[in-house]
Amino acid sequence: MIPEPTSLDIAPASAGALTFRITVSGAATHASRRLSGVSAIEKFIPIFSALRRLEKERNAIKHSLATRWELPIPIEIGKIAAGDWASSVPDTLKAEGRMGVAIGEDIPTARRALEDAVGAACRDDGWLRVHPSTVEWWGGQFASGITDLDSAIISTVRRCHAEVSRSPQTMWATPYGSDLRLMTGIGSVPTIHYGPGDAALAHGARECVPIDELLTATRALALIALDHCELT
Repeated sequence: MIPEPTSLDIAPASAGALTFRITVSGAATHASRRLSGVSAIEKFIPIFSALRRLEKERNAIKHSLATRWELPIPIEIGKIAAGDWASSVPDTLKAEGRMGVAIGEDIPTARRALEDAVGAACRDDGWLRVHPSTVEWWGGQFASGITDLDSAIISTVRRCHAEVSRSPQTMWATPYGSDLRLMTGIGSVPTIHYGPGDAALAHGARECVPIDELLTATRALALIALDHCELT
């Protein structure tokens, strides 16, 4: 049991998430003579466009548990750094981002898709063809994970939740990486997410969970533990 926020729904699967860094090379010169240089910022634009196209292609087909989400496996650039001085043409840009991994997709396949998209964008540009951008994989590298929908843990959670709440439950996959991948992929332990609150508020200034959902989840988790240990 992973008590990640699910608004008390059941999430027996999670997408994966890969952190990447793209380095784009340009040619520095004084800004007053910018035409004699090559802006790494401008050269990142076609690469960013390629990532948006890739994202659209990868989300065209969704896993049945991911149809809840308009964009279950997004690709986003979260940080960009370029240049050393306001009056110069920047010769290097580093863009760091996060790529979603579809349920059931292996990590090498997902990485290759992004690398191929960046490579294609470079081949379409005269400068980047000679000075291709690089892709590094660093930080979080989370595989996807899924629990068999016939697993006893799912029926147990449904039953125990129903004993403490009249709130109906739906079942879906989380669009983010979680420890579910470790429990199912390495430990072969059927695992689900069930917890109070909305993950959309996580890691933000308004992060919180409703007290009534917290109390409901606490009661349900106690019953689930008793049921699992055959003490009921």
